Amino acid sequence: MITAERYVEYEATERIRRIYDRGAWWYDIREWLPERLAFRCWRAEMWGLVPDGIVLEVGVGTGRNFPYYREGHQVTAIDFSPKMLRRAETLAQREELPVALRLMDAQALEFDDESFDSVVSTFVFCSAPDPVLGLQEVRRVLKLGGRAYLLEHALSEKRLLRWLMRRANGVFRAMNGANIDRDTVGNVERAGLRVVETRNLWSDIVKLIVAERADIT
Repeated sequence: MITAERYVEYEATERIRRIYDRGAWWYDIREWLPERLAFRCWRAEMWGLVPDGIVLEVGVGTGRNFPYYREGHQVTAIDFSPKMLRRAETLAQREELPVALRLMDAQALEFDDESFDSVVSTFVFCSAPDPVLGLQEVRRVLKLGGRAYLLEHALSEKRLLRWLMRRANGVFRAMNGANIDRDTVGNVERAGLRVVETRNLWSDIVKLIVAERADIT
């Protein structure tokens, strides 16, 4: 039986999925300038920290992280948008990239406990309707001592910027499904992961977060 709370979460997930499906065809065009100016540098910095091993990429989108996979990475990559995933599949085939792509929701990962050495995501948990649930799933599938590497938006601690982000959040969410008013580091901790490091990449509103599964309780 689906409870009222779970139904609301399902509806929210479907709404965001539709936003990404509608925008899949022009996503790479829309993101071209920010990718050139900053995102590609941030991606390279994050992936440079990911050790060799079995890696899960949550929210692969159109495959913007593909250039940063290394030979020592055995990657499974998921996305909940069929149309975004289709574009990633096309790119992976063209580049002959050995990545396993699967249609899946980050809030309900279809993997066994402790399946991955590392989990990586870029701007995913700003969009998930229940980010703590998604991060709990990340923790569950990480091996003990495994780490999550997250490139995420976060609500600023600066008073004026914080106020502006809260006022503008509804517009951002309606346009692209992303929230810019979340306590992302706090959500990581609430999910039971131990924050190892945070780096401010753009003021304090884009962060690189490294977190670890430190215990099995």
